[in-house]
Amino acid sequence: MSAVEDRLAELGLTVPDVAPPVAAYVPAVRDGSRVFTSGQLPMVAGALADTGKVGTGDGHVSPERAKELAQICALNAIAAVKSVVGDLDKVERVVKVVGFVASDPAFTGQPGVINGASELFGHAFGDKGVHARSAVGVAVLPLDAPVEVEVIVHVAD
Repeated sequence: MSAVEDRLAELGLTVPDVAPPVAAYVPAVRDGSRVFTSGQLPMVAGALADTGKVGTGDGHVSPERAKELAQICALNAIAAVKSVVGDLDKVERVVKVVGFVASDPAFTGQPGVINGASELFGHAFGDKGVHARSAVGVAVLPLDAPVEVEVIVHVAD
């Protein structure tokens, strides 16, 4: 087990199996010293953990729940990275995180939601997990997912 996986275990988390693609793509691609993941949904055991738009009030996924879902997306992204590098201790830097939040038109808290992913990367990778980031509100995501996260990491050769 890698040091990264040990730190995840401190949170009660394990790296899951890679979520299978829902269309014509692969979960991650290594290009030299970079690994690019496809957008990762909050899949748990092959099913979405929640669906709908993020916002406040009845009928919406709460911002707090969406932050938890962003963490699940990040964990799935870590699984995708592991699938192409084998050992997560080869990750030298989380370079960029892009998070998408399916948002009610009045919702403007996308950065707080994507903190769920950013905080997990920081815990898992320590200083190597500090990254550049975008948090984007969108009208809809695949399968009606509330959140999607993709990541670019730099790995040792």
